[in-house]
Parts: sequence; structure tokens; C-alpha cells
Amino acid sequence: MPQNNQKGLIFNIQKYSVHDGPGIRTVVFFSGCPLRCKWCSNPESQSGRPQLFYNRNKCITLDECRRCVEVCPESAIGAAEDRRAHIDRAACSGCLLCAEACPAQALQVYGEEKTVARVLERVEQDGVFYSRSGGGLTLSGGEPMQQPAFAVALLREARRRRINTAMETSGFCAAEDLLSACEHLDFLLYDIKVMDPDVHREATGVSNDRILRNLEQVRRARPQLPILVRTPVIPGVNDSPGAIRAILDFIGGFENLHYEMLSYHRMGSPKYACIGKDYPMGDVELGDDVMPALRELLENEYGHLRFCGR
Repeated sequence: MPQNNQKGLIFNIQKYSVHDGPGIRTVVFFSGCPLRCKWCSNPESQSGRPQLFYNRNKCITLDECRRCVEVCPESAIGAAEDRRAHIDRAACSGCLLCAEACPAQALQVYGEEKTVARVLERVEQDGVFYSRSGGGLTLSGGEPMQQPAFAVALLREARRRRINTAMETSGFCAAEDLLSACEHLDFLLYDIKVMDPDVHREATGVSNDRILRNLEQVRRARPQLPILVRTPVIPGVNDSPGAIRAILDFIGGFENLHYEMLSYHRMGSPKYACIGKDYPMGDVELGDDVMPALRELLENEYGHLRFCGR
């Protein structure tokens, strides 16, 4: 079928996931995201192009190997004080020849063009786990709606093959693209980070107006579609009872909807150095008492809503 040849840029396919929709799932991570969340745990997903990823701990030093230096047409690679490779990101043209040449795999590329057929070939390898657990395919990222034609083609073909489908989205996209994807979804995971528009813009780089409107449109158009609204609890952004109350008051009128809070973590912070960036959140941590207090708020004041816990 023609849609099987539709291509998209994917930076990872993760099997045996139990946190990205019902049951055991295979998660397909899309490259490209319109948000720049300061706490993003997948910074390699933000670019809509293949991303050069450098793990300097794997470099065997330029005394032992100079292949990356020799193939770089921009002379953007030199030696650091410890004789490991150093990349001048400003001079790098993104040709990615260095990654092809690196024998130690210190230099790698995140983001590969794949067809619908090729992605589903990987997904169907774990079909036995889906049938036993009620799992299936989940699109994530990045932001799947940055590549809407590919996302819809992938979901449509997965449904044709009787694979359960889910998608994680920030909701910051064209409403018609999101609604088109929802036609082929069994489950939707939808992020609402904070209701205050100024705080949202400061934390993510974009307004939340489109995000909130899109959730309302999805709920009207697909009232039977199960939706899990998720909020990552971030220090200094939304870690107060008032911020969580505002979200719960907004979603309280929707039917067929669950809610989940995710505790802030710094597990993705080492990736920033690997793509030549600083981690925007620095060393900030979430207080030990924050999540217990917010969970108590949910139980005491919003017991009529349905919650998921982790």
C-alpha cells in the first residue's frame, strides 16, 4: 500500500515500555519538537534534522585515532586538553561524516529516515506481548505532530494490522492534524504543563493557548477516546498546589479522562553535553515533600476525578 512507503525521521524505537500507554508497548520516538522545555529529557529529539551525538567518554583520544579529524570538511574537530576530540559546534556543518568514521562509536547520529513498513516491522516483532498485556504501538518524541503525514500513515496502517495505537503529544500543533491522528488512536496521552500562559511561555518557549484549545476540540470530536492528561511536576514552574489546582479545574469537566502527575527528574541531563548544550535547569531538585503533598491534594479535593499514579 502507498502509505507503507511514507517516510519520517525517527531517533529511537524502544521496546517493552510499560509507562507510555496501556500494557506493554513499543514506543516510536519522532524527531522534531516545537517546544523547548527546560527540563526536556530527550534534547536529541528537538531538532527536526539528524543530530550529532558525542559521548566523549567513549573517545579513544586523537593520539590513537584521528579519523573524525581527517574526514571533517569544516575542520571543526580538534583536541581537548585530555586529547579527546573536541567539536566546534558553531563550525560544524552537520555533514555527519565524523560519525560514520568513528570506530569507537563515540560519535553517533540520532535521527534516521524510516518508512511506515520498516517501523511496523520492528513493532510487530513484539506482537505476543501486546496480545497478552493489551499493549501496542505508542508514538512519542519529540512531537509526533511535527511530522503529521507520517504519524497518521503509521497509525492508520497499525490499526489496519490490528495493533493497538497510542500517541503522546504536547498538543502544540494544527488542530486538523491532531484530529486526523485521533481517528486512528485507541488512547491519547496529552501533556498539560501549566495553565498560566506567561509561565508556560517562559518554561517551554511557546504559549499554551493552542494546547488548551486543541484538547477541547479533541474532546468534542472524539468523546469516546480515552485520554490521559499528564503533568510533569517541575521545580519553580508548577510545583505548587495552586498550579495543579488550575489544571484540575480545567480538565474537571471533561469525560473519559484520567490524570497523572510525573515527578521531575534529571536523568536526561547528561545528554545535553553530548549535543553541545548546557542543561537549562541546572542543579535544581524537586523537594521531597512536594509530590506527597500534591497527591494528598488530589485525593482530598478532586476525588471525583480518575487518577493514575506512578
